[in-house]
Amino acid sequence: MNPLIAREYIEGALKIRSKSGQIVPFRLNRAQEKLYAVALRQQQAGKPVRIIILKARQLGFSTLTEGLIFHACATRENVNALIVTHREDATANLFRMSKLFYDELSPPLRPMLKTSNAQELVFENPSKSLREKERRPGLRSRLRCATAGGKGIGRSDTLQCVHISEYAFWPEGAEGKAATLQGILQAVPAMPGTMVVIESTANGYDDFKARWDAAVAGENDFEAVFFAWYENPEYAMPTVPGTIWSPDEEELRARYGLTEEQMTWRRWCIANNCGGSADTFRQEYPSNPDEAFLHSGTGVFDNALVELRRELAAEPPDRGRFVWAEGGESVWESDPRGEIKLFRLPAEGHPYVIGADTAGDGSDWFTAYVLDNSTGEQVASLRRQYSESEFVRQIYALGRYYRWALLAVEANFSTYPVMKLQELGYPNQYTREREDTYTGQLQRRYGFKTDRQTRPRAIATLVEVFSNHPQWFRDAELLGEMLTFCYNEDHRPEALAGHHDDLVMAAAIAYAVRHQQSSQPAVIPPEKKEKLIERLRRDQRRRR
Repeated sequence: MNPLIAREYIEGALKIRSKSGQIVPFRLNRAQEKLYAVALRQQQAGKPVRIIILKARQLGFSTLTEGLIFHACATRENVNALIVTHREDATANLFRMSKLFYDELSPPLRPMLKTSNAQELVFENPSKSLREKERRPGLRSRLRCATAGGKGIGRSDTLQCVHISEYAFWPEGAEGKAATLQGILQAVPAMPGTMVVIESTANGYDDFKARWDAAVAGENDFEAVFFAWYENPEYAMPTVPGTIWSPDEEELRARYGLTEEQMTWRRWCIANNCGGSADTFRQEYPSNPDEAFLHSGTGVFDNALVELRRELAAEPPDRGRFVWAEGGESVWESDPRGEIKLFRLPAEGHPYVIGADTAGDGSDWFTAYVLDNSTGEQVASLRRQYSESEFVRQIYALGRYYRWALLAVEANFSTYPVMKLQELGYPNQYTREREDTYTGQLQRRYGFKTDRQTRPRAIATLVEVFSNHPQWFRDAELLGEMLTFCYNEDHRPEALAGHHDDLVMAAAIAYAVRHQQSSQPAVIPPEKKEKLIERLRRDQRRRR
């Protein structure tokens, strides 16, 4: 059987319509070279070809994908291929591309064609004679183009090649686009010689984003392919001598090593193709994957700033968990996949604050955010699905480790954590004032209560802190939650559907309550200093 991926056929046999309208031989550009190399590597490894592409505009990924699928259908027997786009005009465009491939083939390479209408090519003997068809059946392969939104697309077929085009922009249709795609994918056997390519520009945090993230994390068989706008050599223009660049442009040039010609094209594109919006440019012509998924105008935080900080975020020096011992004398256990990340170790005499969010209504995760109250910087975080009892043990040990940090636990859905911490004798819980409904007197209660008054203030404080001090935030998972923390239709800030805000709320609580903790490092008397140093050494030995 002919190989699925064959550059010799694509560049030697196929022709395309150029941007100037001319019919020219297909020659791979730089972006297509990158995609081709991924597909070839998977084929040579004996794997099914599975690729998901996050793309900028007009890079030619769809053209190469159509070329690969056409090659499979026009040279191999019994290949069933399906191309699904987001709009009727896009479906018509991709079908015309495939029809042009066929029409421009040299006669010796042109297979018999039975059907060339209804956006379908059927490579069979067109004869009406059964004897003739039995003698020369043709390839009996089929290439069909369809538009998303219809019911049952691809479900009744066994497919060998599938191209999912502009998936982020598919209409939901009767079944929902995620269910439609799942039905199509289940029609493709997990066998070598098959191919599925999902490609799209970004359209916010949707199912395409979820599948992209899963591919990046290695949670599915798709290989993630991204091509930044500046990797396209066509995106450059001559620069007028003496051009002055803004501080933001200078920072962008330095970060990606861009030339003045590339920056000139970027300016031109923003002004002419993006309505003057730099955010629109970031979505349509991204420099990195996070930038592509930015939510312009809907994010609670400055998404461009979040994206930049997330790109610079480093892995923590240590992560793991505490192994509980009676009396709270817990021992640190390092684990590269541990739920607690330690970005900075406790500093001598520094005061710390912990905000903790429990897994309540609509939340799946117990989280904690630890900040150094003398600097405001994040020093640790926790995120995991726990039982309440195990969560209490971990935050008790975490608070003890950070010099008995002020510990503020969200108390909306359960009072168990604050009561258990009190029972264990944790010495530094956050307290709030509450009016007794019977006596009318103010009473002090442990735990942070998120309500109509405290929640907006806490979030506003966090937004202000991040805007002024983005370098304080070190956890990439937290920053990822910030990107999906948006205003809903009622202008209430919350996580987008299918995403979480547990770390965001833990951080908001920490900065909201830090006024109850000292902000100055303690001056340690000489007689206590030696004992403290010995304790630090003992903790370090346990960590080893």
